[in-house]
Amino acid sequence: METWDILDENGSIPGRTILRGKDLKAGEYHLVVHIWIINSKGEVLIQKRPEYLAFAPGIWATTGGSAIVGEDSITAALREVKEELGININRNSMLSPLRIKRKNDFTDIWVVKQDIELIDIKLQKEEVEDAKWVNKKELKEMILDGSFYRYSDVYFQLLSKYIQIF
Repeated sequence: METWDILDENGSIPGRTILRGKDLKAGEYHLVVHIWIINSKGEVLIQKRPEYLAFAPGIWATTGGSAIVGEDSITAALREVKEELGININRNSMLSPLRIKRKNDFTDIWVVKQDIELIDIKLQKEEVEDAKWVNKKELKEMILDGSFYRYSDVYFQLLSKYIQIF
């Protein structure tokens, strides 16, 4: 069972933790990381969630997950990519993260500029069914047709600092 650091409304860690699945109180948040990997052709690496997952089953999305106790944002991002895709991200290819405050979490959005061969990807089958590169036009179509997870307009507006989809 994962344990998360609880963040306050400013994103600071006051020293309390919570088990994943437990309800956060008003004014409590946890840290989530999303990792958008872009290759030199401008394509985006996306992954498909298995049908049996409770959240967004069978939907394509970006790599991501929750930080566990003691992790900072970059450590959580590197771990999530390694766990879910079996690849190592070069820290020097990571752009400064974008942060969005949502209902129960602070989400740090990392954009990584790195070429990765699909053959080098080793999927964590419990979390990821498939992975593929798509161009921005294909990604936009997938978002609009519902086959890619529809993050909020505010999220995509923030992401547009690095990746223009809409």
